[in-house]
Amino acid sequence: MSKILIIAEHNGSELNPSTAKTVACAAEIDGAEVHVAVLAANAAAIASAAAEVDGVNKVLTIERSENEHPLAAVLAPQIVAMADAYSHIFGPSTTFGKDLMPHVAALLGVNQISDIMSVTGSHTFKRPVYAGNAIVTVSAATDATVVATVRTASFSAAGGGNSAPIEAADSNADIPSHTRFVSLQSGKTDRPDLQTAAKVVSGGRGVGSSENFGIIYALADKLGAGVGASRAAVDAGYVPNEMQVGQTGKIIAPDLYIAIGISGAIQHLTGIKDAGTIVAINKDEEAPIFEVADIGLVGDLFQIIPELTDAL
Repeated sequence: MSKILIIAEHNGSELNPSTAKTVACAAEIDGAEVHVAVLAANAAAIASAAAEVDGVNKVLTIERSENEHPLAAVLAPQIVAMADAYSHIFGPSTTFGKDLMPHVAALLGVNQISDIMSVTGSHTFKRPVYAGNAIVTVSAATDATVVATVRTASFSAAGGGNSAPIEAADSNADIPSHTRFVSLQSGKTDRPDLQTAAKVVSGGRGVGSSENFGIIYALADKLGAGVGASRAAVDAGYVPNEMQVGQTGKIIAPDLYIAIGISGAIQHLTGIKDAGTIVAINKDEEAPIFEVADIGLVGDLFQIIPELTDAL
């Protein structure tokens, strides 16, 4: 039987939805027993939320002051100290998971599998390559711990209503002193997080300037949506890097994605192909974005977007 440890992603007080999506992936392995590890300074509230996720058999908490801020070099040794009891260790393929899981794999001396998008067996998975243009099947060794990140855009979050037991785990692992938390600089916004938002409005090079992005923000606020951007808009300095959607940005799967002034380069389409409904607004009727859009509107975004915002 497979015994899977999932590393919970959280902000110190709330469980990130990526964890429930990782649980959904683990649940596809036949007969799997799924445990969730919460590493935090104060884990109670996060652990309670994790215990409610359907499919979780047990929640393990490791409370240490060093875990107040999620540093991969600090968390990885604590995870490795638990590894002997598990056949698999999974993390979400988010900024958090992509930073942490390679550390875990390196300490265990195993190869990491990245971006699991479907499960075909206990040690066999499918993942995208070539910017999502091809899907490969990879098999992990059965005599070593499987360390992997899960492509959260490919899985729906596991439901709630569970009541898994919560236990404190051993926290005596040695913490390296060469890495420490200094400070965090982060923009503050009332908009939903880009990677977990159900609705996202994105702007591209066609928006023209950082000032013009105001109409993108206005539409997003009317919809209660997150705001993203194409790489071209980020490279032009219209918006900060953390808003970039695509192969070299964030891979997202909202229910609704509205692409405004975005041509639709393959690198961008890679980041949105799992979206529920894609709406494209562009003045160029030959733009590649229209090939994948469910709804397309050809026209001047500077006329269309204010009208749409007013109508909403």
